[in-house]
Amino acid sequence: MSDVAAIERLVIKHAELKKEIAKIIVGQDEVIEQILLSIYTGGHSLLIGVPGLAKTLMVNTIAQAIGLDFKRIQFTPDLMPSDILGSEVLDQNRNFKFIKGPIFSNIILADEINRTPPKTQAALLEAMQERAVTIAGHQHKLDLPYFVLATQNPIEQEGTYPLPEAQLDRFMFAIELKYPSIAEEILVVKNTTADRNQAINPLFSAQDIIDIQDLVRRIPVADNVVEYAVKLVNSTRPNLDSASDYVKQYLDWGAGPRASQNLILGAKANAAIQGKFSPDIEDVHAVVKGILRHRIIKNYKAEAEGISEEDIINKLL
Repeated sequence: MSDVAAIERLVIKHAELKKEIAKIIVGQDEVIEQILLSIYTGGHSLLIGVPGLAKTLMVNTIAQAIGLDFKRIQFTPDLMPSDILGSEVLDQNRNFKFIKGPIFSNIILADEINRTPPKTQAALLEAMQERAVTIAGHQHKLDLPYFVLATQNPIEQEGTYPLPEAQLDRFMFAIELKYPSIAEEILVVKNTTADRNQAINPLFSAQDIIDIQDLVRRIPVADNVVEYAVKLVNSTRPNLDSASDYVKQYLDWGAGPRASQNLILGAKANAAIQGKFSPDIEDVHAVVKGILRHRIIKNYKAEAEGISEEDIINKLL
């Protein structure tokens, strides 16, 4: 199949997938779109939202609709790295045998990732970056495709361990979930309090997703779009001579080169699902907030004046 035909097919399959997810999840279109873009590009996503916004249900539904294996790990203060990765045990013949942990799945929901200590958070890092884990000196490859979708509760910070910047940078998107509208909430209540069970049909296979990821990487990008994305990321760095007064005033740190890479990958995927054969600056704008939100670090002045990361990104755009 030619790349042109593959993109045309992706547009149709993407629309079918969103329709399938909508059987269970009401609204949250932008959130679902960004999760799907991260899946099409092989990235990871961090979902930030208060309890009860169906984060777990959403990830479970997406996993079913895509046709991938899904495991949920509830992060707690006493969770150990071996509880996630697995461990070696002695079998009856006194040989060491590796028992796989829940991380060996296509989609991992890391629920309340900031509730667990740094040692356990770090256990995810190698898996997220290398698509492999090392146990007792042996490296075990994870099945592809592989995604970590982590959730974080932004309200209660008592007894939490904030994610270090290095780990935050591993997430392609940081996606904020907002409360549903009244009309959407009425529909949610009607659907969830009635005796109705909607079956989700898997529309892809693991190989289909890998093929889509390869297709996205093959999409050509004009030099001016790459230059625009790089200059946009560069403009977030307050320690550069070229930084604007606004950035120097409100930011401590800007985004690194991984943000530029993700902007272009995200723009490619965003163009593909709309049937375009090359991304433009509009596609960069469509993904920029989710990609930069967790990579720019505000200073005390921005906090004091109530300026959000989104305000700063809007100003830069």
